[in-house]
Amino acid sequence: MARQLFSSALFAGLAAGLIAALLQLGFVVPIIQEAELYETGLRVHFGAAAPEGVIAAPSGDTDGAETPVSGSGGFDWQRNMLTLAMNLIAYTAFALLLLPAIILAERRGLRQGWRGGLAWGAAGFAVFALAPAAGLPPELPGSVAAEVAPRQIWWAFTALATAGALALLVLGRGRGVAVAGAALLLLPHLIGAPEPFGYGGTAPPELAALFAGRSLAVAAVSWMVLGMMACFLWARRSA
Repeated sequence: MARQLFSSALFAGLAAGLIAALLQLGFVVPIIQEAELYETGLRVHFGAAAPEGVIAAPSGDTDGAETPVSGSGGFDWQRNMLTLAMNLIAYTAFALLLLPAIILAERRGLRQGWRGGLAWGAAGFAVFALAPAAGLPPELPGSVAAEVAPRQIWWAFTALATAGALALLVLGRGRGVAVAGAALLLLPHLIGAPEPFGYGGTAPPELAALFAGRSLAVAAVSWMVLGMMACFLWARRSA
């Protein structure tokens, strides 16, 4: 059984990680490259001054036409290969966490199938992306943020609390268990995520909003793929 679990998690994680990397390279990395131009002072916005010694390029064309978000140009092999590798590792690890939960639910009589895979993907997205993003949205380079350690602690607590809450709400029985699950779901957000002393940053807020939206969209699609692949592969290997 352990070999079946590991092999299913490996193939599901590699498939989801590849999808996630391709989507990030197409839709997210160009925004990061664009933000790095503002962080280094090569571009400025709202009349902000460039760092001393840097000749800033305007954020739009000289003829007044809008410039699309295109990044710093060129194909950065090192960045792209690291993006691919990190996604493959991360989603394989996510699959190793997801599959035991799928097996436990299966033993409790919950049918899986492709709809079950979508549900598990949605649950993973809620635990590891959506719920933490409610307090700590994805951040561009140059964004103002609170200290790293408190943010990491709050993120981990939120993920654990959300996972526990979903387990109580889905697998639990009775009104009291449902109330406890709802309370646990809200607890991290009632405590609140660590906040910076002020707001600002080098990149335009519109770019930051686009980055957060695309990051969450890519995570949602990748988690759906992971859930469906995990359920499909486990069903085949355990048949």
